Amino acid sequence: MAACCVEPAAARSHSGLKRRRVAVGSTEQYEETACRLGKGSFGAVVKARHRETGRIVAIKRLGAEHGGPEAALREARFLEDASGGGANPFVVGFHGVVRAPGTFDLRLVMECVGPSLHDLLRKRPRGSPPLPEATVRAAMWQLLTGAEKMHAARIVHRDIKPQNILVGEGHTVVKICDFGLAMSTDDPQPHGPAGTLWYMAPEMLLEKPDYDTQVDVWSLGCVMAELINNGTPLFEGFYDQGQLCAIFDVLGAPDDSTWPWFSDTAFATVVMPELDVQRENRLRELFPETKLSKQGFEVLSGLLTCNPDKRLTAAAALRHPWFAKVDALELPKKVDLLLRLPKRQRMHAVCVT
Repeated sequence: MAACCVEPAAARSHSGLKRRRVAVGSTEQYEETACRLGKGSFGAVVKARHRETGRIVAIKRLGAEHGGPEAALREARFLEDASGGGANPFVVGFHGVVRAPGTFDLRLVMECVGPSLHDLLRKRPRGSPPLPEATVRAAMWQLLTGAEKMHAARIVHRDIKPQNILVGEGHTVVKICDFGLAMSTDDPQPHGPAGTLWYMAPEMLLEKPDYDTQVDVWSLGCVMAELINNGTPLFEGFYDQGQLCAIFDVLGAPDDSTWPWFSDTAFATVVMPELDVQRENRLRELFPETKLSKQGFEVLSGLLTCNPDKRLTAAAALRHPWFAKVDALELPKKVDLLLRLPKRQRMHAVCVT
């Protein structure tokens, strides 16, 4: 019999979520396997089987240092709302919360999908041809559709990256996962920085206190660039200011005409005068027409626009003509990733007398 938990007031105050009872089952309903699907500072994700139905699921355990039961309930609420009870097929499905008997150890039960996009791209053999543009378009259509539905629910993921995108169902679908850093646009300001440095939007790096769903759109632009570049990240800084420099080295530093708010930041007034900052946008040099069509580049550059007010939204990006015809997604499968070993060369013995 499932118990019920009411989300603690502290968790609600930080998430902007409405008060709601959450049904909590027992870990005894599942048989965990030795297969570990993921492990990180957050805890671990393991594969499990529901004892009664046989359904294979993924169970996420949060480390104690990551907020315990409150953090688990908070992430569960965001995942449940973002997935829409299955109405959003491009967000990993949510199956509930379970508790280890006699403890407050809460765990998330989710759809078991497959490997991460990061792992899939990293396993491609060196020298592999880039993914076809049709494949990039299909993947981005799914991710932007997932983000659009998530944003309509006023949820900001804040950590979209290839590691948090799962590939499933014969490599024909991609799904956003890991809502541990998610927030609501109803959360009180200021919003603090969160996420992974290489995928952080400029406004977040500059500590703009009222950033919104557009930070996810920037992250998706970084993912799109990575898809085109066979898994190589576009912006690789070492700290906040270094990341901004990496971004501006490609896109050019904003000015009063392109992003008025930026001109008054400490980075613009104190740091930039000491640097030799690139002013010209070089994005097309990195993604010429041999790599990406004119319409595809319009989408990429629209996602990677420094000024969030001028950046494409997920909904606007999906209306772009580049998405007028979207083929079924066919990401490379494991068999396609195997290296072709060179034929064994014959050894010729030479006798010297």
